[in-house]
Amino acid sequence: MAGRTARLMLLAGAAALASGSQGDREPVYRDCLLRCEERNCSGNALKHFRSRQPIYMSLAGWTCRDDCKYECMWVTVGLYLQEGHEVPQFHGKSRKDRLGQLGIACPSGPLHAFLFQWPFSRFLFFQEPASAVASFLNGVASLVMLCRYRTSVPPSSPMYPTCVAFAWVSLNAWFWSTVFHTRDTDLTEKMDYFCASTVILHSIYLCCVRTVGLQHPSVASTFRALLLLMLTAHVSYLSLVHFDYGYNLVANVAIGLVNLVWWLTWCLWNQRLPHVHKCVVVVLLLQGLALLELLDFPPLFWVLDAHAIWHISTIPVHVLFFSFLEDDSLYLLKESKAKFKLD
Repeated sequence: MAGRTARLMLLAGAAALASGSQGDREPVYRDCLLRCEERNCSGNALKHFRSRQPIYMSLAGWTCRDDCKYECMWVTVGLYLQEGHEVPQFHGKSRKDRLGQLGIACPSGPLHAFLFQWPFSRFLFFQEPASAVASFLNGVASLVMLCRYRTSVPPSSPMYPTCVAFAWVSLNAWFWSTVFHTRDTDLTEKMDYFCASTVILHSIYLCCVRTVGLQHPSVASTFRALLLLMLTAHVSYLSLVHFDYGYNLVANVAIGLVNLVWWLTWCLWNQRLPHVHKCVVVVLLLQGLALLELLDFPPLFWVLDAHAIWHISTIPVHVLFFSFLEDDSLYLLKESKAKFKLD
């Protein structure tokens, strides 16, 4: 009883010093983790843990230490709530960096400076169940629209190869987003971030081909080489030198703004086209919906947070964008045929 009282005093003191402080820096959490690892993660205890661990958990890479961190997280959360304090955050990604990953400019304000994450209730081996399922559904939507595009648009359409390539890049990104939200590791984190950057860069390339590349293929080829060089340098720096979240934020916001301005400029220049409004809605919605990331609240039912809500909201947006690509590709095909007849 005395030990428990001492823990509560430590917890209350830490909470009074800093509201919403990082949960895994709390003495309560650290003491729990140390005791759990000593008790379960060595010798015969570790063998017993591995023998009773479900096969799907071991295949997903969940270790004894990971289980201790998960259990101690909830011990800490329970004590916080019992004492009337706000839900603490633990190791993870800040909302500010999430926005940078999406290529969205961050407004100034009291955003978290450290890498915090709300506690999530694990389901089977899914670390963030709602975000993982939403990422998977985004991938399914992209796959369905890719199949529809390939069925509706003949390969002779000028934009066909570029649009199909963009669809595959998007599918790859949603695959790694699903994997990352299923199991957060250094590898899955990097793949999620790198693939998100690749989608933004390919969207810029898609816009380049649509605006100038069809008339000047050499310009598109040169620009593609430049984008590949930028991506290679970006990935190499973050992988081999230093995984700098601040740099990643700035880089993705910069290319995201280029993407935003270029697409909107093209839309305004070609507003006579009947399908352009779809592109305008997509670009503005993606920017607006991404601001959901600024809503920092404990997950509803310990599952649904702002990031998951954002992922869910983007599903129809992807459908609309591929619908735009389909309409635009058919328009270009019709235009090229009419020009051929005139010639």
